[in-house]
Parts: sequence; structure tokens; C-alpha cells
Amino acid sequence: MSAQTNSNAEKKIDSLFSNYNSKTAGVAVGIVKDGKLIYKKGYGTANLEYDIPITPKTIFNVGSVSKQFTTFSIYLLERQGKISLNDDVRKYIPELPVYEKTITIKHLCSHTSGLKDQWALLTLAGWRMDDVITPEQVMKIATKQKELNFLPGSQFKYSNTGFSLLAEIVKRVSGKSFGEFAKENIFNPLGMENTLIYDDNEKIVKNRAYSYGNENGLYSKRNLNSSSVGPTNVYTTVEDLSKWTANFENPTVGDVDFINHFNERTSLDNGEPAILAVSDGETIYHAKGQFMRNYKGLNVYNHTGSDAGFKSYLGRFQDNKLSIILLSNDESFASYKSGMAIAEFYLSDKFKKRAPKTEPEKKVEEKPKYISTTNLKDFVGQFENTELSSVFNVKVIDGKLAMTHNRLSDVVLTEVEKDKFTGLITFSVEVSFQRNKKNEITGLSITNFGATNVKFIKLK
Repeated sequence: MSAQTNSNAEKKIDSLFSNYNSKTAGVAVGIVKDGKLIYKKGYGTANLEYDIPITPKTIFNVGSVSKQFTTFSIYLLERQGKISLNDDVRKYIPELPVYEKTITIKHLCSHTSGLKDQWALLTLAGWRMDDVITPEQVMKIATKQKELNFLPGSQFKYSNTGFSLLAEIVKRVSGKSFGEFAKENIFNPLGMENTLIYDDNEKIVKNRAYSYGNENGLYSKRNLNSSSVGPTNVYTTVEDLSKWTANFENPTVGDVDFINHFNERTSLDNGEPAILAVSDGETIYHAKGQFMRNYKGLNVYNHTGSDAGFKSYLGRFQDNKLSIILLSNDESFASYKSGMAIAEFYLSDKFKKRAPKTEPEKKVEEKPKYISTTNLKDFVGQFENTELSSVFNVKVIDGKLAMTHNRLSDVVLTEVEKDKFTGLITFSVEVSFQRNKKNEITGLSITNFGATNVKFIKLK
């Protein structure tokens, strides 16, 4: 890659982030080529209360980009002969219920366990996402869930819970905290001096960014008090992540065979690949806390992260020895879109042009608006889920059906079909009421992005 190409790309990056300044949140950028950090720069502000600028040394929570460190730790334990990916999870976490089919460590690594997502469950239990959330609390709620979203190994569905359990397995097998294990086995050997697993929400981290949201031009704090580890809470810098990406090309931790094993795409129990989605005609596969695809003819491993107002993107075009690192404290930052835009700056001459779409876009037929004939008072009552220690009161408030909870704002429900409603409990939810043969309401179930049919029984 010529110096002229680099110069042009850097000017384009400056232009891409020109809206960030001393009065805004921002982004740190790192570009790694042939294992070397060829570009690093900060845009915007790490702390708006004290006017501290973002630099390449600013520490960010990388959200779900953390997951690849969790699975890497598991693979190191496998290499050390301390676990097998085919082990029953209950071998290490016996307090989990006995399910119809065994959940293996491999299932946890590949989002195929069927476990209901921890954030999805916590919100239904009355938690806010800015509450103090510890690994202990996540374990308590996860180990009480007797039902799964689906049979282990039969489907792919993103689950943060699986990665909390993986971190717990690392802790129990190694005899060290997950943070200590990662530091000794990954961070220190790679020289990642400013990287840590944030397992104490009161811990002071120097040079860290704080996260923000922006509504109508006015910034506000997005508080993050979680110390849940495994699915999130790796705190790091673009400089340190450049060392992590370089390890995939010239391994210091592990060797070439280990890296190839780690990079293999994951599969369902029937051998079919675990697929996130198909986008622009390209299939996005899962591979150990990363997603992989052939993007315009080039193979890329990437993942985004999102936690509170933190956003991140880590993309490795491994065959081209180019990695793109974006760490932001701006809730509205489009991390994947920005990452792909920067890839174009460096690889446009390598990308294949996509064939234009020839099929006309299908018109989505609008369903006729549902007209309710139900008496809303039929749904009134108290509904309890003992596994979540959670009770919702269903009431009619100002002529509308609503769910109330001791720890949550009231949730207004909109009826979309007979006995089925939609609403917002932090995340979008579907609420379905169940009836007995006498046509009386006996319970309800709630489904959101990560938990299917969480049942609440009507109290008499």
C-alpha cells in the first residue's frame, strides 16, 4: 500500500469524522496494516464535563467485541487440556437446570445453546440497563431458567448469557478470575498494557472515556454500572487492539494452527453453518465471537459492540492484512457502516463490484388495521414469574391496557390481534394472553429480542 494511498485514506477518515469536536462525543480510529498500526487518531471528546479529548490512548468499553476474548480464553483452556468443547456445561456449572438436551461449551461459544438472553430476562425482572449488574446476579437469574428458546444445537440465536457462562467456566477451571486469566494469558503476552476486564463497577480506570447520548443536539450521560463479564466489559484502546489483531497474522499467543482453529466458522449440531443473516446476497457466518463473510470478494472477520453509549467496530481483512478499529462513546455512532466506509478507502481497488439488483422490490401489503372487540377488563390482574421473582399488574389506565411493575415505568399495550399486544419494556415486546376452556385469562407470555415465551401465571 503506497504512502499516497495512505495519505488519501487518512484525509477521507478526517472528513468522515469531521462532525466530532471539543463539544461532542467522538471516536478513536486505528488502522493496522501488515501487523503495524499505520494510523491512529482521536476525534471528539472523551469526557464532556472536563473537556478531555479522545486520543489513541483513550480507553473504551468495547461491548460485544469482548466476546472474541472470551472464546479465545476458552480455546486456550482447551489447548491446555483442561476442558473439551464437547463437555456438558453442567460439568462446570452444576446449578444449571437439567434440560431436555445437553448444552455443551461449543453451544455457548456459537450462540446455539437456546439460553434466554440475560439482558432480555433482566428487563422482564424489573431491571434497568443502568442498574448495578454483577456476574453473580446474572448467574442467579440464568440458573433459574427452566425453559430454553429452542433445543440446543438446533438454531442460531444471539445470546449474551452463553458468554457469561463461558467466563464463569474460565474462572472455575483456572482458579482465577476471568480478568486475571485474560491478563496472564492474552493481554500481558501481547503487551496490551491498557486493557482490562471490567469486573468491578466501582473500579477507577485512568484515561477512560464516558459514554453519551444526543437528543436534539443536547448531550446526556449514558451511565454504565455493569460489571457483567464475558459478553461485554473489555476496556481497551485502539493501540492495544492493534496488537490483538496482529496476533491473528503472526501469532504470539497460540500458533497458526490454533488461530485457524479459532477462525473456523461454527455450526449447528446437524453440521449446517451457524448463520447470522444474508446481506446483499452474502452470507454472514458466526465464528467464535466474530462474524465472517465474503464482502465484495474479500474475506472479513468482524464484530460490532454496543453498551450504554459505547459503540465499537473491529474488522480484520485477514487475507489483505488490514484491520480497522473504531471505538466510540457516541450512542448514535454507526460503527459497522463507518468500518465498511473506511475499508473502501483502503481496499476499493480490491473489492468486486456488486451486480445491480434486477428483481423489483416486493411491495409489502399492509395488513388491515386490527379492530378490537375485546373488553380490556378481561385482561386485568396480577401475573407472576417465580424464576424472575417478577410480578406485573395489568390494568386499564385512561382507556388503554397497561402493565405496571414496582421497578419499571408503566407499559402501554397496543392490541395487534386477538389476545396479543405489543409494548416497550426497555426492548420491544410481544405480550400474548392465554385462556382456559372457560375463556378466562390464566396467564401471559412475553417475547422480546432474546427471550421467547417467558411465562407469567395469573394470580388468584
